[in-house]
Amino acid sequence: MKMKQATALLLLLALAAFAPAAAQEAAAEQAELAEQAEQAEQAVPDAGMTLDELLEAHYEAVGGKENWDRVEAVRFAGVMSMGPGMEAPFTMTMKRPDQIRLEFTFQGMTGIQASDGETAWMVMPFMGKTDPEEMPAEQAEQLKEQADIEGPLFDWQEKGHTVELVGLEEVEGTEAYKVKVTLANGETRYHFLDSEYFVSIRQESQTTMQGQEIEIETTIGDYKELCLETSSLVDDETPCEGAVLLLPFSIEGKPKGAPSGQVITIETVTINPDGIADDYFSMPAAPVAEAAG
Repeated sequence: MKMKQATALLLLLALAAFAPAAAQEAAAEQAELAEQAEQAEQAVPDAGMTLDELLEAHYEAVGGKENWDRVEAVRFAGVMSMGPGMEAPFTMTMKRPDQIRLEFTFQGMTGIQASDGETAWMVMPFMGKTDPEEMPAEQAEQLKEQADIEGPLFDWQEKGHTVELVGLEEVEGTEAYKVKVTLANGETRYHFLDSEYFVSIRQESQTTMQGQEIEIETTIGDYKELCLETSSLVDDETPCEGAVLLLPFSIEGKPKGAPSGQVITIETVTINPDGIADDYFSMPAAPVAEAAG
């Protein structure tokens, strides 16, 4: 589901900005972990389902493909915890086609990363960048990936991706289907779908951090039902008369092999929010410096 991937981007940003030591420590273990992963992949048992059957079950589990097609925009708000005393409130808004804006506040400063589908840009005062500027190409490519609301498992053929069912694998004691996704840009992602409930419980990706290739492991949970028409949580006291979507409200990401990482807690989700200005995702013009004298 898209929210999980986009919040994973927020985790990557936090790791890059605030946790270089963790990245370096994790990098030292990557060769050994890669070898273990290769051995495990060679040994996975037969999945017992076809890829089409698995993906259809996944679509239905998270609310149905036809209902996700009705999501034109979505806004998430919550808090990212990066350790004791290090919390960053954030909002993230996505809108079709390929538009995204992420804002997070830390130590009284607000960072922005956004794209209008053509130009990806950022404001990062933590790094001394207080004026909007275009993103480096690598970060822009990552942001472009996040702007896909449904994520790569939906309409993957039309998007130019390749999807393969690898087999079954245990994820912290839970049996899961391991799905390999080769994106249209050639990068690889792994999605692990719970074998009973068919929701994503872990994702693995690779990124460049501090000049090193780092594997990122994202654990996903605390799924809740959300009413598509009202954006209200569904429970016994608040039933939904229309379509219901299933979304995770807790995401933890870390470099693979690191003892801990960052935890994102989603507090509110708004489906198809009103009042999104046409230029909300566009890069504003840099302030004009006043002439001396």
